[in-house]
Amino acid sequence: MRIGELAGATGTTARALRHYEQAGLISSQRASNGYRVYDERAVVRVRNIRYLLAAGLTLDDVQVFLPCLDGDVAAAPPSDKGLRVALERLAVLNERIAAQTEARDRLKAALRQATGDRARPVA
Repeated sequence: MRIGELAGATGTTARALRHYEQAGLISSQRASNGYRVYDERAVVRVRNIRYLLAAGLTLDDVQVFLPCLDGDVAAAPPSDKGLRVALERLAVLNERIAAQTEARDRLKAALRQATGDRARPVA
């Protein structure tokens, strides 16, 4: 299938697919006209990549999961390395959330101080 067909089948963009290919997560052959051609198995692989990215992992993190990207990555038992990467990413996300929460609380306090009761922040 061509890149547009793969993009449509997986709910992503051709640009994202080229990015995944550049990162070594998917591969294609070239047709005689130079177009990228993907194997049908690429659909499962791309869906798994998108699943892992939606869970908060980065493309570099996804590299660890290469051996299981062609199967049911959500149901597969995690490897020790996969667990370590996921736990490290979770720690990073928790740090970011804490920093954003602190920033929000400082802004909320500053608004209260500056406006008294006139400004009622949503959160």
